[in-house]
Amino acid sequence: MDAPAGGGFVFDADKIDGVIKKWQDLLVDLRRDATDANVLANTKAPGKEFASGDWEKLANPSGKAFLEQNKRMQDYIQTYIDQLTAAKQKIATQEADHTSDISKMGNTAS
Repeated sequence: MDAPAGGGFVFDADKIDGVIKKWQDLLVDLRRDATDANVLANTKAPGKEFASGDWEKLANPSGKAFLEQNKRMQDYIQTYIDQLTAAKQKIATQEADHTSDISKMGNTAS
C-alpha cells in the first residue's frame, strides 16, 4: 500500500499477505506457549510434604493466569487476522470491479 506519484492509494495484496502471515506466525507461537502453560497450570505436587504443596499452590494460579491472558491474546489476534483477510478480499473485489468497469468504458468509447 504505497502512495503513487500524485497521491492516492495503491493496493498491494502481497504486502497485506505478509502482514497476515506475521500475525498467523504469532498465533502459532501463542498456541505453543499455551501448551507449555497447561503443564504449569495443572502441575501436581511431587510429594506430600509442605514444600511441594506450597509450590503447587503458587504454580497453578500463575499458570492459569497466563493461560487466561494467552487465550485473550489468541482471540484478539484471530479476530485481527479475520478482519485483515476480509478487508483484503473486499479491496481486491472492489479493485477487480473497478478494473472491469474501466475496461467496459474503454470498449464503449472506441
